[in-house]
Formats: sequence, structure tokens, C-alpha cells
Amino acid sequence: MDIHLMDITLRDGEQAVGVIFSRWEKLQIASHLAHMGIPSLEAGFPALGPEEKDAVRSIVNARLQVGTSQTPLEVYAFARARREDVADAAECGVHGVVISISTSDIHIERKFRKTRAWVLERLEEAVDEAQQHGLSFIVSAEDASRSDLDFLAEYYRRAEALGARMIRYCDSLGVNDPFTTYQHIRQIRRAVSIPIQLHMHNDFGMATANVLLGLRAGARAVAASLGGLGERTGNSPLEEVVMALKHLYGVDLGVDTTRFREAAEYIAEASQRAIPVWKAIIGSSIFAHESGIHADGILKHPHTYEAFSPEEVNLERQIVIGKHSGTHALIHKFSTEFGIQLDGETAGRLLERVRAAAVELKRPLFDKELMLLYRAVTGYTG
Repeated sequence: MDIHLMDITLRDGEQAVGVIFSRWEKLQIASHLAHMGIPSLEAGFPALGPEEKDAVRSIVNARLQVGTSQTPLEVYAFARARREDVADAAECGVHGVVISISTSDIHIERKFRKTRAWVLERLEEAVDEAQQHGLSFIVSAEDASRSDLDFLAEYYRRAEALGARMIRYCDSLGVNDPFTTYQHIRQIRRAVSIPIQLHMHNDFGMATANVLLGLRAGARAVAASLGGLGERTGNSPLEEVVMALKHLYGVDLGVDTTRFREAAEYIAEASQRAIPVWKAIIGSSIFAHESGIHADGILKHPHTYEAFSPEEVNLERQIVIGKHSGTHALIHKFSTEFGIQLDGETAGRLLERVRAAAVELKRPLFDKELMLLYRAVTGYTG
């Protein structure tokens, strides 16, 4: 597959409630993304005002390059299907613009109080403005997943006829399941020949699965955010899409995955949204093993309980000692980290004390606590 990746952390990610990125933070996030090899991003929504324009312009002016190549980072801006929004984006010097308007009847009739014909007219006006400024443009259908598919196809065909670079399918409320996504994209694929970009939300926890099935159905682009940051439950996490494609489908997008965690930590600090320790791909505990069965397998061969290596995403394997640990992990811990060789009998007696302490404390044990228990069991004074 030849798949185009666009990051939307700086635009849709910032639309998460309470998240505001400063100009400097936006520039730093863009730099992180470019260095890891992300080819394009949405830098923001210039129609918001002067501060947003300044932030978008600063990213354009930085002339960032993708990874170690000499390829310039593509900087897009978001615009509603309004001439004024597109003109605001053009003022920032961006390479292109994402032109968006709702295509579902509930939005057209209840939000806009207009008609489908009006939607097509607004699209044409916005595209005309983009063309006058020489901007590449992507045409987005907000709430595409709840739109009448015949009208959605008409909308996308109009976008193709107007010269769109690609069309965006938005599951704005995350209501698609993978099977529905597959069916919708197959039907749209038959209506147009330009690339389809997937923009999926995670309200039912299926954003990444929907992206994968959308790609199988013929989509060739993905708009995702690092860590899944976005409105409500967020978007499809960029790192999940990249790693799933690489390890489940054998499709390497050329992204430096060792930079995921560093970039995610910066975004977490800037957005004041902590990374859950169990978060897929970038969580700090995804390579932590406590269960005796798992730890024993990992010590014998890492692939027994790891789908990919921690080094691939710049994390570390941890053998944690707690309630569920076994003697093999305990012996390994003392040998490799403390230089103490435990025999089987000592390890068994020590493990009883470890488990009791872990239950009382309701957590795994720290190294100092393990040594205190070891001394209590053996009388060791060294």
C-alpha cells in the first residue's frame, strides 16, 4: 500500500476540551512530527484569529523537513467551506487547505437550516477561493458516516471534478464499526478515483480498527493525531495506525517509531493530558511484566509475550515483582540487579513474604523493600 499520513494533533487535537497550544508549543510539536517522518500536518484553523494565524505562519516559516530527507513538510490549514476561511489560510502561506462542510441531513437541516444544494454551492465557492490563491486542497465531509451515501458520493464527485487532491471521510461521532467502514469506503471508492483520506473518531473505541478496514476497502490516506488527542474521546492514534500497519499488515510508512514516546510526552505536558500507563504503543507499562507465567516466558524469549520489541518505541522492558510474581522472576531480579544468587528454597520463602507485602501495600514492591524482605528471610547483613 502507498498510504499518505497526515497528523492532525495541532488542529483536531487542540479542539479537545481545555487544550490550548501556544505558538511555541505548536512549532515544537510540528518539529517532533517532522523529525519522526510524518510527511504532512494540519497546523491549525487560521479563521480563529490573529494568534492562530501567527502560530500557523511560524510553522510554515520554519521550513521543516521530513525525517532525514530533504523533503519539505507539507503544512495544511483547516477551513470551513467559506471564502473568508480559505483566504485566512492563504494569508499564512500554507501549502494547502482542508475545506470542510457537513454532508449529513441532520447537520444540513438542523445545524445549517439549508439544503444539499447549498452545501455544494458553498463547496464550489471555497474551492474557487483556494484556486485563486494557488492552494492545493483536500475536501472533507464532516459527519460523512451519517450521510446519505448517494449524496455523499455526489459531493465527492463534485470535489474530484473541481480538482481536489483527495477527499476526507469523517466519522465525526465515531459511530462506524469496521464492517460499516469497509462497506462505505468500498462504495465511495467506486464513485471517485482520487485518494480517500480516513478521519475517524474513537467514541466506541474503534477508531484504529476503522482505519485499518477503511484502508483494506481502498482508502489511501489517514488523518490521525499522536496519542489520539482530539474532541471527546479523540481520534485514531497515529502511533497505533503506524505500528498496526507495520506489524499486522507488513506496511512500513517510514516513520521513526523510536520518537513516539518523546513527542507524546511533550504533547501530554503541553495539553495537560497524561499518557495512561496502559496506553497502546506509548504507555510506560506496556512492557512491564509481573505475572509469573508471563515473566518466565519473557525471560526465556521476549516474543513469547511481546508483539514487538520495546526498543522499537524507545521504551524499556520491566520485570516487576509483586503479588503475581513467580520464583523465576525473583531469582532473575536478584541475580541481574542485586548480584545475589538465590537458591530455590530461599526464593520460595522470600516469595511468600513478597506476595503478602504486595497484597498489604496493594502494589508491586520497590527494590529497597525487596532487600529488606531478603534480609529478614536470610539474616543477610551485607
